[in-house]
Amino acid sequence: MDHHTNESMPVYKIAKPILGIIYKLWYNPKIIGKENIPKTGSFLIVGNHVHLMDQCNVIIATKRHIHYLAKMEYFDPNNKVGKFAWFFRGSGCIPVDREKKDTEATDMALEVLKNNHALGLFPEGTRNAFKEPRIKELYDEFSPENMTYETFYKKIKKQKRTFVEYLIELRNNMFITQDEFDDNLFNAEEFLDDLLLNHRITLEEYVDHYLLPFKFGAVSMSHKSASVIVPYAITGKYKFRSKDLTIRFGEPFMAEDDLEKSNLELQERIKQLIKLSLKDSGK
Repeated sequence: MDHHTNESMPVYKIAKPILGIIYKLWYNPKIIGKENIPKTGSFLIVGNHVHLMDQCNVIIATKRHIHYLAKMEYFDPNNKVGKFAWFFRGSGCIPVDREKKDTEATDMALEVLKNNHALGLFPEGTRNAFKEPRIKELYDEFSPENMTYETFYKKIKKQKRTFVEYLIELRNNMFITQDEFDDNLFNAEEFLDDLLLNHRITLEEYVDHYLLPFKFGAVSMSHKSASVIVPYAITGKYKFRSKDLTIRFGEPFMAEDDLEKSNLELQERIKQLIKLSLKDSGK
């Protein structure tokens, strides 16, 4: 059996209870619907991706060992983000090359499922944040006077990419003024919250701009391995003793032969979970 399918990996077993307590004390996450996570059998657990710690919310919600796909740079000790390569390998994570169609990573993931274990995936493929060269395009078009690229980069990287793109859309449609756009480019989420509070946009419009486009990996692997998908949504802020960080799990479902239809269903289920959590938080 491949080491990625071993359900009793020592690093995971030792680190989970210790780091789990620290994580709960620091971020104070609210977990809803964990009864929807299967106690036996294979499943994929799939949700939106907004922060480096997103998978921790899933890991502390279940006794099952969740095997995550992680970018291959985390497994390279010579890479600046690979300082804890031993930890990722020892936790049963699967390295994936995001620059190509990584069939080896897909095969490893399917082996996890075929051995009745659990797999964690982010169907957006990456965090909802900006990367090059889009940041450079935004700087060239929208940078305030006398702001260096480095300063602009740091400010825009803190924003949800989909919310900034929504702000641009609202400006282009003249729904908001140029001054409103200029004043709120670096606090897009707070400004959209204000638009929502003042009924200038609807909750449906807000949630429709919450997610990046979904890749087909989750529904494809669900179909190939006959494993259910457990959707979840993360909302709120990652702050010390957060008052609104919430992870909400939905009911499991199985992908159908029509992967496009199943992918749309997955998106819709996660959007509905986002909407419920936002309503609970008063939005």
